[in-house]
Amino acid sequence: MIKRTKQFGYDCIDLCNTVSGNYIKNHIRGQLIRSSTSVGANYRAARLAQSKASFISKVSISFEEADESAMWLEMVIDKNLLSLNYTEELKRLLQEATELTSIFIATRKTMRLNK
Repeated sequence: MIKRTKQFGYDCIDLCNTVSGNYIKNHIRGQLIRSSTSVGANYRAARLAQSKASFISKVSISFEEADESAMWLEMVIDKNLLSLNYTEELKRLLQEATELTSIFIATRKTMRLNK
């Protein structure tokens, strides 16, 4: 998962490097970079947690950031902020954000049950 979450951040950064322009595009680009890179950072922090409560807290932040990334990707798609050349990459990243969100939600549920 460390590699996967890190790669998600890298892939979103690469996508954002293709977006330039007006205030709205720059805002969404910055938000997507922030949220997508936070997924992996918080997952890494969760792995180093010194208690179950701390782990659950950091995993919760990871799924919130993955879900937020999905929302920013949806906005890019909905508002046609990138050319059609990027349609498949946007869909792939949106799918990855959705899968990461689901994984972290399941992880949190499991940890809460095992508390």
